[in-house]
Amino acid sequence: MARKIKIPNERLKRFAREEQKRKKDIRSKRRYYLIVCEGEATEPNYFEGLKKDLPKGVLTAYQIDIAGTGRNTQSLVDEALRLKDVYEKGSSRHIDKLWVVFDRDSFLLQDFNAAIQRCANADIGCAWSNEAFELWYLLRFQYYENAMSRQVYKEMIENHLKPVIGKEFRYEKNSENMYALLKEHGSLEDAIRNAKRLAERFAGRQDYANHNPCTTVFNLVTELLKLR
Repeated sequence: MARKIKIPNERLKRFAREEQKRKKDIRSKRRYYLIVCEGEATEPNYFEGLKKDLPKGVLTAYQIDIAGTGRNTQSLVDEALRLKDVYEKGSSRHIDKLWVVFDRDSFLLQDFNAAIQRCANADIGCAWSNEAFELWYLLRFQYYENAMSRQVYKEMIENHLKPVIGKEFRYEKNSENMYALLKEHGSLEDAIRNAKRLAERFAGRQDYANHNPCTTVFNLVTELLKLR
């Protein structure tokens, strides 16, 4: 029987102190992301799924908080700045990157355009979609260039997924399973490439409400995937 090696108590205590210091150093260097979404479920559910899929260790180096607000355009930017202030005062930590996620929908074009411009002026990340977030889902399957309304997204998503899931499939806007379904049956690489291609069509134009279809969600997704 092998003899157990006894480790001196002083060495154990020193190791414990060093480990505690190491963990404290990691926490102090941790960077904070705050993602504030227009939707209370659809977008937060998607980004929570993506967050769990990030490379091992990323969530040790970064804290990523996702909030669904039910606000839109200008009021969403206001709420994002308020939440940033609440987070920073409550934790005494700086929010390193603030993002907002919202749609064009049927909101006034001047409010939509002004919200995007406010974000650019205030160094707030802005992942907007025209007309709706579901465009980001569709771009996983196909490139779309013709203008479309948000009313047709549901049917188009179902048309892509029914052949692989079953004809009984129905798209539910607030589903917690959409990230997993899109991951399994769609292509994130295609979504990023297609979204970039759409954005390039409107390069240099600031009439964002007229950029249909278009989504800049790929900017936020790409930034999260690059975290190390």
